[in-house]
Amino acid sequence: MSADTINLTADPDRIPHPAISGEKPPLEILLCAPRGFCAGVVRAIDVVERALAIYGPPVYVRHEIVHNKYVVETLKRKGAVFVRELDEVPDEGAPVVFSAHGVAKTVPANAVSRGLTTIDATCPLVTKVHREAEIHHKRGRHVLLVGHSGHPEVVGTMGQLPKGSITLVEDLEQISRLEVADANNLAWVTQTTLSVDDTKHIVAALKEKFPNITGPHKDDICYATTNRQEAVKEVAPQVDALIVVGSSNSSNSQRLREVAERAGCPITRLVLRAEEIDWEAFGNIRRLGLTAGASAPEVLVEEIIDAFAARYDVSVDQVSVTIEDMSFPLPRELRSEAAE
Repeated sequence: MSADTINLTADPDRIPHPAISGEKPPLEILLCAPRGFCAGVVRAIDVVERALAIYGPPVYVRHEIVHNKYVVETLKRKGAVFVRELDEVPDEGAPVVFSAHGVAKTVPANAVSRGLTTIDATCPLVTKVHREAEIHHKRGRHVLLVGHSGHPEVVGTMGQLPKGSITLVEDLEQISRLEVADANNLAWVTQTTLSVDDTKHIVAALKEKFPNITGPHKDDICYATTNRQEAVKEVAPQVDALIVVGSSNSSNSQRLREVAERAGCPITRLVLRAEEIDWEAFGNIRRLGLTAGASAPEVLVEEIIDAFAARYDVSVDQVSVTIEDMSFPLPRELRSEAAE
């Protein structure tokens, strides 16, 4: 990181907050950048909002569009209806959106058989993993998927291939017990929101046990996951505590908290809203790190800063490890010319 990436004194990097009367202890907040929404999340939310504008409410969404309760509740108020499975969607022709995490092939097939109007909000980087898995399968390779059991993205990726063609690998211990029919015809792919460091260890173990295993041309862990973890690694050793803004069911948010912990930060917390802050845990801190998972909106980061500003004399400085400029287009059927 260049020497001018972080500046703790320059006025342009400071974010003012309203002064509150009374004697308050000083608190410096180091704000991680990048943080918050990634391109895939922005696209997924835009898909639902654009569908509402074109079709009008209700627009059905299978599972949470992204793993953030604040986002989900906001879209509900606009007319989105979230369902667990397609059998909760009526047959009257209202559109149904598939979440950013992706779905198994059986889901859109079921929707087509019922004549439902479907819109796929799967993140393009997740779709990339799906296509990789399919290509490996077509070339006769058994696929090992590094990921967390039960996560919607893992369920969707495993559902791209016939049963028995893909095996989930969750940790190093599992690799030692792993048996395959043909060690010379193996490939690995990963969930996009994993810990970068953990995944490196697992992939290294797979390569050691299966020297001829084939991997992706480019890492499957998405750019946003990597960038947010790098920013946390930079900030965590410098602060007394670090807060990750995000939902408890958000994989990338949970990984950020773990990264901060491993980087030596003594107090790490994952919170969705300011009301969840355990103030006793932060009593004597003088420096606080703050970041947000890829599905957490910036308004929630501002809410956390304001909550601390009510109790401390706060100054905020941003620590940036890179600049993100990624964007993804909407699905073809929602682009202005197609919708019209």
